[in-house]
Amino acid sequence: MRILVVEDEVKIANSIKRGLEEEGFAVDVAYEGNKGLNLAKYEEYDLILLDIMLPGKDGFEILKTLREAKNFTPVIILTARGAVEDKIKGLDLGADDYLPKPFAFDELLARIR
Repeated sequence: MRILVVEDEVKIANSIKRGLEEEGFAVDVAYEGNKGLNLAKYEEYDLILLDIMLPGKDGFEILKTLREAKNFTPVIILTARGAVEDKIKGLDLGADDYLPKPFAFDELLARIR
């Protein structure tokens, strides 16, 4: 399975990448929104892990753009924005799941499965 991680916090992104690779996943990382959107649009992924608060395009904009372009790659939002309104917005824009930070890596793996 090939996964795109779009996360601007380098430590978090690298930790997720390392953990997923140890589980046998192929992982690409984008540290800002515009690069994440470009990778999501022009590469094939089985899953996108998407932060909301990103430099450039934010995660909500990325998700909206992908869904409008009929890109239905599954998306799990990983973000510090855990308010109910944010969860509703992300799910209404087409996210498949929404996991607030901090999260347990084992829970993330379960959601990926």
